[in-house]
Amino acid sequence: MDKNQEGFSQVAITLINHYSCVYYVDIETGYYTNLVPMKLFENLGVPFNGDDFFSDFKKIITACIHPNDIKIINQLLDKKLMQKRLSERDTCFIDFRAIKNDKIVHARHSEFLCPDKGHVLCCLENVEEDFQKKEMQRKRLESAERLARFDELTGVRNKNAFKEFSASMDEKLKKDRNQNFGIVLCDMNDLKLINDTRGHSLGDESIQRTSRMICNIFKHSPVFRIGGDEFVVILNGQDYERKEELLSIFKDESYDNKISRSGPVVACGLSVYEPESGESFSEVLERADNEMYKNKKEIKSMTLTQSFREMRKFNIPITSERKRVLDAFFGALCTVSGGGYVYLNDMRFDYSRLSLSLVDDFGMGSEYMYHADQLWEERIHPDDKKAYRELIDAALCDDAELIFPLTYRVRKTDGTYALLTFRGFIMSDSNGKPDYFGGIIVPT
Repeated sequence: MDKNQEGFSQVAITLINHYSCVYYVDIETGYYTNLVPMKLFENLGVPFNGDDFFSDFKKIITACIHPNDIKIINQLLDKKLMQKRLSERDTCFIDFRAIKNDKIVHARHSEFLCPDKGHVLCCLENVEEDFQKKEMQRKRLESAERLARFDELTGVRNKNAFKEFSASMDEKLKKDRNQNFGIVLCDMNDLKLINDTRGHSLGDESIQRTSRMICNIFKHSPVFRIGGDEFVVILNGQDYERKEELLSIFKDESYDNKISRSGPVVACGLSVYEPESGESFSEVLERADNEMYKNKKEIKSMTLTQSFREMRKFNIPITSERKRVLDAFFGALCTVSGGGYVYLNDMRFDYSRLSLSLVDDFGMGSEYMYHADQLWEERIHPDDKKAYRELIDAALCDDAELIFPLTYRVRKTDGTYALLTFRGFIMSDSNGKPDYFGGIIVPT
């Protein structure tokens, strides 16, 4: 089952919402099948499957490619060149320009070599929004002064600007200690983990989202990025008067993001300058840093399972579109299951689809079910329930996409227990919010 499990891992990781389409291609024969419906060129009549991926797509796609990028597409859809690319490394990314509705759209073709070395996942992604953002950012940062004092990634003031500001504040306090200001120190959680496991591009995006979150709440105060994941806000004016309220809003949003996994999780700490204390600007900053670390400990003690388990109280009807997507993903999982039981849950509605063999062998009641996990857990051997629950809780609380295998016993309809190995995954939407939870269960 090793190859099947590895193939399943490929599907689980790559079938995510931000791809415009995903094709599973036999490199040698050219046979292909669609796993994620085409969105970028939906009006071109792109086939769902066929016998010659390279020839079919060269005929269809070339008609809507920027003239200067035709050569790139010809190389991209050349079978020998693809085999050469993937023999050198298992992944490849190629950017090009397409024409849609008489407008240029920047796109990215990604290739992922499957473990059997004979198939490749070809993924198409619309990166126009990212391109435009980077282009606008580049133009904003053209002046030498901005390049020297503003952070290129986020557009807020940088560490150099903060050093200058700190020095000017110390000089100001020496002349007049009757100042009203506060400092909020913010630290984004798990940046290193994101960079190491999901890539620096997603890490950069997380930093940008953190910066927007800070700026949207502390709208009237200067914001500085002083490190990879650290930001400083100098509260003054309206923000200083509303400091406790704004800090509470900021913490609530961060807590909500922790629970829903829909945005950045940011620890923060507030300190207020006290004129009678005689402290320096750096000492006020140090107090904010201490408060931030207290908040970081509070955030780490929270779990996602609280909100997910609340859904068990309700049967929110799943929409027809979400059910269609559930069925499509379920079908993709079945193709790599190798005869194992397949389980897939829509986490927005806690609505699941199960293999018919799983329903029959373990008396699960129906192929489609709300709150199927409750019925399944009832069938787990009492001595194995703790390990099972710990694994699920750990998956919901962490940012991992794949769940490590777990072997446990489950009661069958005839009363005997079957020894099963479960390997699962959590698939998130384009905002990073958990969308689907599923896996393949294999008799051991």
